[in-house]
Amino acid sequence: MTVVEQLADFAVARRATPFAAEVRHAAVRAVVDWVSATVPGVNTRAARALTEALDPSPGPARLIPSGRLADVRAAALINGTAAHAAELDDIYRDAFYHPGAPTIAAAFAVAELVDASGEDFLRAVTIGYEIGARIALAVGPAHYRNWHTTGTVGTFGAAAAAAELLRLDPGRFAGALALAGTMTAGLQQTFRSPSTGKPLHSGHAAEAGAVAALAAEKGLTGALDVLEGPVGFGVATAGIESLSVSGLGEPFCVTQSTFKYHACCGHTFAAIDAALELRHSVRAEDVTGIEIETYETATRVAGRLDPREADEAKFSLAYTVAAALVLGSVRLQAFTPESLRDPAIRRLVDLTTARIDPDLDRLAPGRRTARVRITDRHGGTHERLRLTRKGDPDDPLSDDELRLKYDELVPHFLGAARAASIADALWGLPALKRMRALDWGRSGG
Repeated sequence: MTVVEQLADFAVARRATPFAAEVRHAAVRAVVDWVSATVPGVNTRAARALTEALDPSPGPARLIPSGRLADVRAAALINGTAAHAAELDDIYRDAFYHPGAPTIAAAFAVAELVDASGEDFLRAVTIGYEIGARIALAVGPAHYRNWHTTGTVGTFGAAAAAAELLRLDPGRFAGALALAGTMTAGLQQTFRSPSTGKPLHSGHAAEAGAVAALAAEKGLTGALDVLEGPVGFGVATAGIESLSVSGLGEPFCVTQSTFKYHACCGHTFAAIDAALELRHSVRAEDVTGIEIETYETATRVAGRLDPREADEAKFSLAYTVAAALVLGSVRLQAFTPESLRDPAIRRLVDLTTARIDPDLDRLAPGRRTARVRITDRHGGTHERLRLTRKGDPDDPLSDDELRLKYDELVPHFLGAARAASIADALWGLPALKRMRALDWGRSGG
């Protein structure tokens, strides 16, 4: 049995058993957080440009949150791009992977195509998270050296969610994953150089996954050994010659999500958390030096020392720590043109150095850690070590904190009444009879 056949058999066999309440609730939390990330993302350059370029024709799916009708492919692509564009989407920490952005975008589009129930939609999200995250774990850090896991493995997660909603039998479910494997894409160079293209990785994954499942339903077949074959995904993208997956459902990966507390790259979070704690003992105007010690991937991905644009600043340890010390939070305000030019923030950026700490590096990826050391003009030294990030499974956001994140982000774009109505519907997804009945507050055409 190939790996995709193993994954398909697992997914189809699970249909006979309801998910435990805590698994279903975790899926609800993931969807609420996805909307919190997607609504601000719709207003980014990436999502706006894509929507204008495609100008999608009406179809059975909807763009979020406008409710504008669109075909399944366009809805998955645009929603999936928006979900990743504001850098607020969730993380599967142990695999350098953002599962929600592509998986939930594909699930929304296909759920509306088949008019699924809220319960079926949540089951598909859970299966998509599980299959995507297990593949991401299998290819591991070697894959993430050059590839953007959200764009590559996200295609498998999206395909799995779509296949589950289409109720594909084991053979066609495996075929959907097989087709997804040859449609993956996403190079890290896109976000290591000045670019606004990174969110497209997630959107493409959502679209390609949905297409793979729809094509498999109609009989299109893929290479069933696409993951572990001699020139398959494992070898080609991670140098792994005997790729395998394990631990399916033990526990379900959707229960292990990291929900972002800051609007930027997750590799900056431990340092931001440390800086926010230090802010209580030192004033930004008194700082004369900032040292950040962290794991290697954080310095490689978020090592920009002089970012000038928002998309660069979100991948800068120096900038995000400086913004935390000056502003007291690193949410959307931190990346406005005014903040990017703020002399107080720029001064601290120029005072910052970052380096790898071998002891902290050995803890990654299971722990994302950072030490921040600040000197002040009085000769004092202030230091904080963070061994995890706020929002990680070992320091999770509560339901109330997820609601606060939603309430901080979504009403700003949709208004208080409309945002509250949507929130009520999302928290009540298990009881929703038809996904098409989910009221986004506007009709689309």
